[in-house]
Amino acid sequence: MTRDRAPSDSFVDPFADLFDTIEALVMCHSPSGDEGEVDRYLAARLKALGAEPFQDGAGNVIVKLAAAAGNGAIAAESRAVAITAHKDEIGAYVKTLGADGRVFLRRLGGAFPWVYGEGPVDLLGDRGTVTGILSFGSRHVSHESPQKAQQDTKPLTWEDAWVDTFRSPEELMELGIRPGSRAVVGKHRKAPLRLGDRIASYTLDNKASIAILLGVIAQKPRPAADTYLVFSAKEEVGALGAMHFCQRQRLDALVALEICPIAPEYPVMDGPIPVLLSKDGYGLYDDDLNRSLQSAADRADIPLQIAAIDGFGSDATIAMKFGCIPRGACLSFPTHNTHGYEIAHLGAIAACIPILCQWIEREAGQWRDRQPL
Repeated sequence: MTRDRAPSDSFVDPFADLFDTIEALVMCHSPSGDEGEVDRYLAARLKALGAEPFQDGAGNVIVKLAAAAGNGAIAAESRAVAITAHKDEIGAYVKTLGADGRVFLRRLGGAFPWVYGEGPVDLLGDRGTVTGILSFGSRHVSHESPQKAQQDTKPLTWEDAWVDTFRSPEELMELGIRPGSRAVVGKHRKAPLRLGDRIASYTLDNKASIAILLGVIAQKPRPAADTYLVFSAKEEVGALGAMHFCQRQRLDALVALEICPIAPEYPVMDGPIPVLLSKDGYGLYDDDLNRSLQSAADRADIPLQIAAIDGFGSDATIAMKFGCIPRGACLSFPTHNTHGYEIAHLGAIAACIPILCQWIEREAGQWRDRQPL
């Protein structure tokens, strides 16, 4: 009797390294404004890749790729572009500490308690982390209980939820849990799942985009213009990091990396094909910049989907709306359950890397803020 050879004996998984990178990033808590854990991971990973990262006053982690001599490079003072992937994840913040060990939260970014469900959340204190249980109350109740309405007619809001810690307010404050402290899904529940060629996880919104930028750096492209790769801070609360960076570094173009929601109202197909956005809730993206990204994708022999969506914004459209950059674009990957337990095809995430490398080496040199008529 012979044993069938296991697929792993001969199969080479093209997405194994990408999955491992995203998993490591997901396990780093990084709610808006409390991004130190992912900052430490990035510092170590970027240095291992031979990059020289620095951090600005807004918390952005930045790698500069200087224009390569002999690649049609233009003087640094005349042209510069940027690509952003935001570091911060959605979550909640502490509003009050109850006398009975309950902690009451309010949302930070686009987080909803019903998305997370009851279960472990981590409260990030100044001097330690406390794991508590996000709770909504018992189900076996009558019409006299507020929980009854949540079962039948009333949507669940943060005002209806709490975190049971079974610690006194004094114990919590000793660990630096206070009004304003951040709360995120507990690490007990954060580890991503592999579903064939797909990844399922909380916080793909930002962590998969970070993995794309790391992949670009690993490829060591030769830029046609000075290119800033920005792991941006506080995007979920108004693109604050990107706005700070763009107001201090003159840029001719900015490309944001993001998720793209899969929903019946949008013609976005699930699968390995990335999406280029033409519009979002903050306005139009730049058509000429989009054409240059399409050209880069064509050279990389990678198809693109085009979508116009609402209820969404990126570093690029927010910075463009407020006049911080002249043109912006958003390259994204199709995602189920955005801002929830997200599911995306690893092929679509991976495909963004060669597109951006092509764009950096060819198209990035064509942009300038002033052109003769």
